[in-house]
Amino acid sequence: MRRNRRTSSFNEEAESKKLIYISISVVIIAILAFAITYVVYSNAINNKTDVGDLNKKITEFSPNQNDQTSQASNPVGKSVNELSEQENKQEDSKKIAINTTNVEKANEVVTNNKVENKIENKAAVENTTKEEVKTKEPEKVADPTFTKPVEGEILKEFASEKLVYSETLKEWVTHNGIDIKAEKTSIVKAAAEGTVRSIKNDPRYGITVVIEHTNGYASIYSNLLTAEFVKEGEKVKQGQTVGTIGNTATFEIADESHLHFEILKNNEYLNPSEYIK
Repeated sequence: MRRNRRTSSFNEEAESKKLIYISISVVIIAILAFAITYVVYSNAINNKTDVGDLNKKITEFSPNQNDQTSQASNPVGKSVNELSEQENKQEDSKKIAINTTNVEKANEVVTNNKVENKIENKAAVENTTKEEVKTKEPEKVADPTFTKPVEGEILKEFASEKLVYSETLKEWVTHNGIDIKAEKTSIVKAAAEGTVRSIKNDPRYGITVVIEHTNGYASIYSNLLTAEFVKEGEKVKQGQTVGTIGNTATFEIADESHLHFEILKNNEYLNPSEYIK
């Protein structure tokens, strides 16, 4: 009984000591773990502080370098998408610059083309104007050539600046044409090509036909018996019949049967003898 009690007591003491040792070991391990953790944490804080101070000193010493470092280091922290967007923006800027340059060149080409076209158009207009002026210049028309309207001798010459005696009037008068002797009803022909301007019965020179010619010339046929072969406004050819010899001129009724013939240019009397061929 005593042995069993001693053995039991001894076992209890052994168990108690074992628990004590285990407890002390746990405490020591905990203290050591705490100490190690504290040391590691303190070193980490000290290192962080040193690095911060070092960066601060570097920043104070060279702020520009800090900015450049910051700017240079920024892309490192950017994502791939951000870098891609930046590159796309740069490419877009380049494309815009290229397009702007191309547009400026195109505008310059268009401007040059417009200037060249204006110069060409101006030259063309000037040439056209010159050609039009040349075209509008009237072509020179030859003066008409006159033939004798009726065959016969000249009874009375042209006398616009001197006087001739009139058997009818019994006085000295001027004479603006020539009198060509011809029998009554003899055919009178157009002295030159032209247009019949008028057919009238003149109170002094009787039945009269007036024909207009080129360059302001006109021929007058008076003392006719009839002028029914032509009408006013009719175009006649040289040698075409315009009437017949009569005796209707009251101012020359005492003279022999004849044709009173006149030529004018711009309403000025000319000497028919100088123009008849």
